[in-house]
Amino acid sequence: MTAPRRAQVTRKTTETCVELTLGLDGSGTSTVASGIGFLDHLLATLAKHARFDLVLTCRGDLNVDDHHTAEDCALALGTALDLALGERRGIRRFGSAFAPLDEAMARAVVDLSGRPFAVVDLGLVRDTIGGLSCENIPHVVSSFATAARACVHVDMLRGANDHHRAEAGFKALALALRAAVERDGHDDVPSTKEVL
Repeated sequence: MTAPRRAQVTRKTTETCVELTLGLDGSGTSTVASGIGFLDHLLATLAKHARFDLVLTCRGDLNVDDHHTAEDCALALGTALDLALGERRGIRRFGSAFAPLDEAMARAVVDLSGRPFAVVDLGLVRDTIGGLSCENIPHVVSSFATAARACVHVDMLRGANDHHRAEAGFKALALALRAAVERDGHDDVPSTKEVL
């Protein structure tokens, strides 16, 4: 039996304190308390559909704005994913998915390459959703990709409602991550470089 892929991360700065536990081989249960309702919703959605078990708490400087909290939660989550994957041995590495939510349709493509890069185009037009600035939603994905050392592309194929657009994007990302972290039955590192 293979060891469970888990990580625990504490990220403490003068702006935030994030405590996070992540299990990659879970059932999708989560407890998320960032202080930002819509961020909690997006991270819980990600955990559910990626089948990650996630516990996250954050005390942030929300008296300033939502940026530091959103960014640091994403950085902690990406760091935890990176740590849980270890050498990235025996994983599929690549994942892609589409996810609809009513009129919205999102596409996500992930490469757990060890090289961080993100392209995120959700086409959001509102200023905020549930206390989360819409400009911070793609920044969350980008910050996650940086800390996870992953190449992530998320884009919106169609949609009119910004809540639906954002949530569909996170659902697609979750499904792509679920595929990418899946064990493929081999024990090698899936790269011609033999390192990720």
